[in-house]
Amino acid sequence: MRYVALLRAVNVAGHNKVAMKALRALLEDMGFERPQSLLQSGNLVFDAERRSPAKLEAELERGAAEQLGLFTDFFVRTTAEWHDIVAENPFPDAARDDPGHLLVLAAKDAASSTRVSALTKAISGREVIRAVGRQLYALYPDGVGRSKLTTALVERHLGTRVTGRNWNTVLKLDALVGT
Repeated sequence: MRYVALLRAVNVAGHNKVAMKALRALLEDMGFERPQSLLQSGNLVFDAERRSPAKLEAELERGAAEQLGLFTDFFVRTTAEWHDIVAENPFPDAARDDPGHLLVLAAKDAASSTRVSALTKAISGREVIRAVGRQLYALYPDGVGRSKLTTALVERHLGTRVTGRNWNTVLKLDALVGT
């Protein structure tokens, strides 16, 4: 079965530095097949025997810590889940017209509607969010860099860890994961 794994906060501003070659080697050492990486921000695609994404996350986090000294969260989705992420995008116009300002935030756990509502109320800019399962779609019309809708704010309100990818990366991973 094919999976997508996103690493949280690697190779960002000199923190949690890791080479994609080392991550691919880690996956091979752990018995996963056809590991591929995309960009330098911790995007992986690989084959493994069918198991839950949560189990794979725990295995990968343990392996990265033990073999690479890398302590970070992994967010794993199946091929079907990844295709659903693309299909369920509530912002199709932004995906077409401004994909760099549309982010998908993968979460460890689905957030309750109460928590999503609290996050929505905490937004001080023009950003718009929609939650679908274990994903949050965030539209940043004025750009991500200066936005106050940060990962820390999202995690605090949702009560779960997240990592984000812009829509261009989401689509590249969708093509890489295949069918």
